[in-house]
Amino acid sequence: MQQGFTPKDLHFSDDGRSKLISGIKKISRAVKSTLGPRGNTVLIESQEHLHGITVTKDGVTVAKSISLLDPTENLAVRMMKEAADKTATLAGDGTTTAIVLTEALVSAGTDMMSDTTNRTEVLKHLVDETMKISEKLKSRGKKVDGNTLRDVAIISANNDKKVGDIIADVYEGVGTDGVVTIEKSQSNETYYEITKGIKIARGYSSPLFINNQKRDECILEDTHVLVSDAEISNVLQIESILKPIINEGKKLMIIAPCAPNVINTLAANVVKNNLKIVNIPPPDFGYRQHELMQDIAISVGATYFSEKTGDDLSLISFSDLGHCSKVIVGRSSAVIIKDDVSVVDENISSRVSELHDANKLSKTKAEKDFILSRIASLNGGIGVVYVGGNTDLEQKELYDRVDDAVCAVNSALEEGIIPGAGLVLRDIALDYGNKNTDDDSKGIAYSILSIALVSPFSQILENAGIDHNKITPKLRGWKYGYDVKNNRFGYLLGLGVIDPVKVTRSALENAVSVASTILSTNAIVTMARSYETTD
Repeated sequence: MQQGFTPKDLHFSDDGRSKLISGIKKISRAVKSTLGPRGNTVLIESQEHLHGITVTKDGVTVAKSISLLDPTENLAVRMMKEAADKTATLAGDGTTTAIVLTEALVSAGTDMMSDTTNRTEVLKHLVDETMKISEKLKSRGKKVDGNTLRDVAIISANNDKKVGDIIADVYEGVGTDGVVTIEKSQSNETYYEITKGIKIARGYSSPLFINNQKRDECILEDTHVLVSDAEISNVLQIESILKPIINEGKKLMIIAPCAPNVINTLAANVVKNNLKIVNIPPPDFGYRQHELMQDIAISVGATYFSEKTGDDLSLISFSDLGHCSKVIVGRSSAVIIKDDVSVVDENISSRVSELHDANKLSKTKAEKDFILSRIASLNGGIGVVYVGGNTDLEQKELYDRVDDAVCAVNSALEEGIIPGAGLVLRDIALDYGNKNTDDDSKGIAYSILSIALVSPFSQILENAGIDHNKITPKLRGWKYGYDVKNNRFGYLLGLGVIDPVKVTRSALENAVSVASTILSTNAIVTMARSYETTD
């Protein structure tokens, strides 16, 4: 073979799409069996074959474990993983629903579109209608209260009431402005603790700071904190604090704007020399940034170095750094769990008192909202759920369920809840089944949606071994449905059968995105595998 030459395999039109569809069906079959309160578990062998197995009902865990031998089929698998992963990233749950919807959309689209169909127009209408459905889901959302929050937690924990109650209790403890995180327990017990903390709307400046690959986070304990709005243009500016950090093996969080060369230098030392450092840029902009940075500095007991007040960052010493018990830095946000230090608490109390006085004098709603959010942040708690288990396998499975439940609760708090069990999407599907239009392309899009949107509802019934035809005649609208777990009909919100709006919406939007890509594909180029070619 010619040196530097890389052969490719080509597939066109129906031949290529059929292989993509085959890959979709394979991954979907493995994942969708986990959907619903009576869904099944999946056993996953470790990649190295030496470290046991994973038992899970978590859709994204199942999806990520799958790779197929055929390169074209595997392209479809990778796209399905992307839909699931994006849904998990945005909403924390709904991965299985996203995969179920993707398969249904692709299957319906394949059946309804021929070689003469204007695929571009059909898919455009499909995307447009999906945006309308998302808005309809938002309009039907109901604000979460204490009882419904508990229901969301229980359902998302695969109907484990004990786990759901723990998650609900920790949220009640931290309040709506608090933050909940998850850690593995050192015992077989699952419990929670609440401590003081603050959340910052900024993530790491480089992914090279990540030290927890599964969660895409940088987690540092017993950490010193630098707080400044002055740009660090050269690492020599902070040499006086870097030396003890490096020499004594300490950990450092830098909340400051850093030049690209500084970020690269710090990140390189994290990777090569195992330096325990993370950088995030300051939150917000202008006067808001200045105020928020002062809040952060007070929370961690740091000296705030600000350009606005003429501070010179080159004069910083180690004693100017703050300290916290733990930092958790993700893509778009950071959580600081504060030390239990009475002096810091006194400073925070004084700061909160000042903010209350300022709120009384503020004249605009925007200004009042900003001040109240700062008060909530300063007073907010951090809840930590410690996940236990009798074995590593049991602990890992429970950890995944708790993670899903916490993320689902966050989504529910953000956009509200709707009746669960796929009922709302089924009701919307009936609307599209009854719609008439003279536009052939739009009519095909309506038909695809009328079939695909029913799929989560149908799959939940199938996994429970329930005849679809015995249930559907008794359904009434988008509120009165069937509780699969307890075998009863009723208003699902009242029965505690609920889904976060954001989870359902994200699953649908990501499914349509992937399905549209597959249905519009006319040529596929893959690398030729050695096992497929002969010299």
